[in-house]
Amino acid sequence: MNPFQLDVRTVDAGELSVGYLDRGDPGAEPVVLLHGFPYDVHSYVDVVPLLVDAGFRVLVPHLRGHGPTRFLDPEATRSGQQAALGADVLAFIDALGLEEPILAGYDWGGRAACVVAALWPDRISGLVSVNGYLIQDIAAAAMPARPDLEAGLWYFWYFATQRGTAGLRANAREIAEVIWRHNSPEWAFDGEVLARAAASFDNPDYVDVVVHSYRHRLGLAAGSPRYEPLEAHLATQPVISVPTITMDGTADGNFPATDGSPYAHRFDGPWEHRQVAHAGHHLPAEAPHAFAQAVFDVAEPPGDGGWLP
Repeated sequence: MNPFQLDVRTVDAGELSVGYLDRGDPGAEPVVLLHGFPYDVHSYVDVVPLLVDAGFRVLVPHLRGHGPTRFLDPEATRSGQQAALGADVLAFIDALGLEEPILAGYDWGGRAACVVAALWPDRISGLVSVNGYLIQDIAAAAMPARPDLEAGLWYFWYFATQRGTAGLRANAREIAEVIWRHNSPEWAFDGEVLARAAASFDNPDYVDVVVHSYRHRLGLAAGSPRYEPLEAHLATQPVISVPTITMDGTADGNFPATDGSPYAHRFDGPWEHRQVAHAGHHLPAEAPHAFAQAVFDVAEPPGDGGWLP
């Protein structure tokens, strides 16, 4: 039995009715875990029990366009831009009355967490972000990366075309598998794990949100007017001041591991960077203990430096 299929809750938050998981003591220090693309809440199936056993309340929302999460307004723009993802997390925090939670995530979820940390630092107590500072510099989107790295981002360009949109609509699971294998070359997942995540792609807004996300980040699509003020602030590449641990997997096929120096200047509060051996881009699933340890270590008051369970 899949424990993540039990007791899925919903809450109206901002533009969305958010489906989410809620585990642990309701009075404990809250942690919000945020998944990426093309993944889902099951990224944290092994992280959640570790954090609950350590005494946290753990909440895992389905991002817009995923799983049971739905737009409240049928006419709303199905935006996937970074400001929308960050605003969704803030609205989720508000809707549940969470008091200064820790935010932890990777990929889209890490970006949403970084947005909240940068724009609303007083609303959270700490941040764990895989691949560092993830706020997009859209003004610099036309600057090419190394060719070998560009090759791994083929889906950015695929989704910029109508052919790619049709491909995602027809082959969401198969596209996810190709991306997973490139992003995490040392991760031995099976068909059941892939199917479990792919079920979350069966959402009426999945394709629209994903396509808009990649077109917007490349400067190929306008953002939603409601998020223009937030995007203007994000364009300044604001610093993050909350206590933060950033992480890289040494086997990340998408973003090669660094020592953190490329984005060190984006953090002006307590900050530490860690490398996790043999982990890929899907770090919480590949190295759940290392990810949970980072959440534990960034918590306030700080832990004793050891893992509790």
